Amino acid sequence: METLIPIINRLQEVFLTVGTDVIQLPQIVVVGSQSSGKSSVLESLVGRDFLPRGSGIVTRRPLVLQLINVAPLEQRRQILPVNSLGCVGVKAEEWGTFLHCKGQVFADFAEIRSEIEKETERSSGDNKGISPEPIHLKIFSPKVLNLTLVDLPGITKVPVGDQPEDIEAQVYEMIQSFISNPNSLILAVSPANSDLATSEALKLARDVDPEGRRTLLVVSKLDLMDAGTDALEVLLGRVIPVRLGIIGVVNRSQHDINTQKSLEDSLRGEQAFLQRHYPSLAARCGSRYLARTLSRLLMHHIRDCLPELKSRVTALSGQYQARLSGYGQPVEDHSATLLQIVTKFASDYCNTIEGTPRYIQTTELCGGARICYIFHETFGRTLQSIDPLGGLTELDILTAIRNATGPRPALFVPEISFELLVKRQIKRLEEPSLRCVELVHEELQRIIQHCSSYSTQELLRFPKLHDSIVEVVTALLRKRLPVTNEMVHHLVAIELAYINTKHPDFSDAAQVSASVNSQQVVLLCLPSGLSDQACTPQLSGFLYFYAVLAVNSQGHFARTFVQNVVSKAEGLDGGKRWKNDRAVEERAPSSGFGSPSKGQAINLLDTALPPSRRLTTREQRDCEVIQRLIKSYFLIVRKSIQDSVPKAVMHFLVNFVKERLQSELVGQLYKQTLMHQLLVESADTAQQRDEVAHMLEALQKANNIISEIRETHLW
Repeated sequence: METLIPIINRLQEVFLTVGTDVIQLPQIVVVGSQSSGKSSVLESLVGRDFLPRGSGIVTRRPLVLQLINVAPLEQRRQILPVNSLGCVGVKAEEWGTFLHCKGQVFADFAEIRSEIEKETERSSGDNKGISPEPIHLKIFSPKVLNLTLVDLPGITKVPVGDQPEDIEAQVYEMIQSFISNPNSLILAVSPANSDLATSEALKLARDVDPEGRRTLLVVSKLDLMDAGTDALEVLLGRVIPVRLGIIGVVNRSQHDINTQKSLEDSLRGEQAFLQRHYPSLAARCGSRYLARTLSRLLMHHIRDCLPELKSRVTALSGQYQARLSGYGQPVEDHSATLLQIVTKFASDYCNTIEGTPRYIQTTELCGGARICYIFHETFGRTLQSIDPLGGLTELDILTAIRNATGPRPALFVPEISFELLVKRQIKRLEEPSLRCVELVHEELQRIIQHCSSYSTQELLRFPKLHDSIVEVVTALLRKRLPVTNEMVHHLVAIELAYINTKHPDFSDAAQVSASVNSQQVVLLCLPSGLSDQACTPQLSGFLYFYAVLAVNSQGHFARTFVQNVVSKAEGLDGGKRWKNDRAVEERAPSSGFGSPSKGQAINLLDTALPPSRRLTTREQRDCEVIQRLIKSYFLIVRKSIQDSVPKAVMHFLVNFVKERLQSELVGQLYKQTLMHQLLVESADTAQQRDEVAHMLEALQKANNIISEIRETHLW
């Protein structure tokens, strides 16, 4: 089981080469307030002074520290020859290496401290600024246990130097990014001379690990507590229980550092202090016990995380392999590649219209489905919402009737007035029909982006080819738009050209209109003052016959005959009664239609019907007849337009583009002079291909490393 930590270290090396954190490896993250003793705890684990020291915030970048146990120098000399690749291990008892200093070995730990300071200032400045970019350090020593630790900046409250005002929030965010990793153990460091209830380290740990499964508490500076007090209750877990345990340590004082007291002497002094003040807990406290505990916890944690880690590596390998395949290989045969991409794009475009694309959208309608929605929902609802009599008032109808009769009073509703008014209403169908064409054109334009983004991934490699394909398809759509609009305009013009009153669906309305007109003729032929009640049934039928005759022949005899019959039936002289009625009409106010009085000019504005005048019975009946006819015929035309416009759009626009798209693309782009220009890869694509290839290589190495672990290594 001890081999698990070196395996994790090897995995960490593999993933550090590609600079990614897609794999969250098990590690120990050290968290604590500023000057809580974190650096002293880490140095006690290593047994050497190597971390920067000073007042204020010293750790300003994350330090990823890998401790690797090696055999003692004498033993290594017996195994490795002096001139072999392991000569460093032969010459030095302990040494360190940095990831950013490839090939350089630091056998002097003072140089390691100096290099940490230089690398910190390189990215964080020299005036207390911080940076989330980690420093990677390996320390090889026979005195250390295999561990992987991350030292983070101490929690601070007040900005100093070049630190920004939100330094506290930045430090919190940095710490959260490390401890939120579910595969990390949290080493919370809190000084014994402060109240544990106010520990910022424990608070942060509980935010991401509320059950305490990943948290170990280290109580530092046990020797600095006030006289007469101790940390026994805290170390026993009676103040704040911590599931993984609580370990007390004694840090090196600044005096020990200044006098260069060795860590060996410091560790012996720590054990002596624990035996004097905490004899019952001395075996479970101290830096050496902390190192053994951390190593044991890390190994068990790695064992628990390993199955999920292996699954993660396998899944990512498949994903990156697919991404690498999507980027394709460098172009060798330009002619074949161009033809393949153009053909594939045309096929994807047509399949999107037909509803058989390789990638089907689930969030919104696309392609042929949206075109169908435009035809039968958008366009259909718009036509259905158009009122057949919308914008047409009774005054408009009466004005049209009068204008259609000319100087002669009308005996019945003139047909020309119906034709003029119904054409006006049919014209209203043209605008939504043209809008339907526009919506379909916009969707055909959107399909271009859909194909280039979801279906034809190769286009992302060649931006010039992508732009050229978009330009060709856009030009083809733009060229077909006027033709389709003209056809839709013709469909409406065809309906306006001939009002077919013999249409099979219009016959019923025409018969109703004829019946109403016949009734009107009878009333028109009756003398003024004679009502329908004054006629006997025989006389009514008789009058109706001659009234129709009068209308059909427009003869004077039938009209006169009807009037005489009516006059005799009433016991009146027909001529006198008729003259009296005419005299009354002549004496009635003209309302602008009669002759003006002497010295008065004709006011042309008064020739219109007063809008507030109440309609007579005859005028009301005339309006109803025209309205009924207009509505009936308008519904017939609307049904025809609703059916013919989608067909025209499909024939002149959609199907035309589908059938000629590939030939248009090949004719415009498949040219020897353009091939090399169109198939130039973007710099981003080449870079991303390299990054994905490196990541895939790292994942394959990681998979091989994990495969070396046998079941016996886990127990």
